[in-house]
Amino acid sequence: MIRKYKWTEVTNLAFKYRLSLLILSLVVVLLDQVTKAFARKHLIFQHVKTFMKFWDWTLIYNEGAAFNFLAAQGGWQKIFFIIISFVVAIFLIYYILKKPYSIMTGVAFSYILGGAIGNLIDRLVAGKVTDFIYWHIGPHYWPAFNIADSFVCIGVTLIVIESIFFNKDLKK
Repeated sequence: MIRKYKWTEVTNLAFKYRLSLLILSLVVVLLDQVTKAFARKHLIFQHVKTFMKFWDWTLIYNEGAAFNFLAAQGGWQKIFFIIISFVVAIFLIYYILKKPYSIMTGVAFSYILGGAIGNLIDRLVAGKVTDFIYWHIGPHYWPAFNIADSFVCIGVTLIVIESIFFNKDLKK
């Protein structure tokens, strides 16, 4: 008989479910790398192409962390972010394979893992991360980002939602 899991039930998932979460991470990495390759091929560096009223495409390279944080620090930050990304990826793989968690947490960690590896690949191959999605409201622009960044944010949001609304231990 196949066991059905509740979305937020903390449980020791069967190995096949854990493996499917790692495959989900791989799908995120592939989607991220394909869209970045497309952007590098079809967009011009720092040239804005309007897609929708609030959404533009532009090719930007980020040598720092989120929003180009620490980009102009002389190079040490590249090694630092590679090490941090690698450590986070190893921790998440271990957690996904070995620890009990809810399906919601597993999906969240898979998204974060896929995003971390997607940006890690960019840092290892090019020394910088390719960003190309550019949102704005009128003249107010959000910093450019990519699919990996999006999945990291979605994963973190899922963890926050689960912590606030579904974690019974925190409600006591």
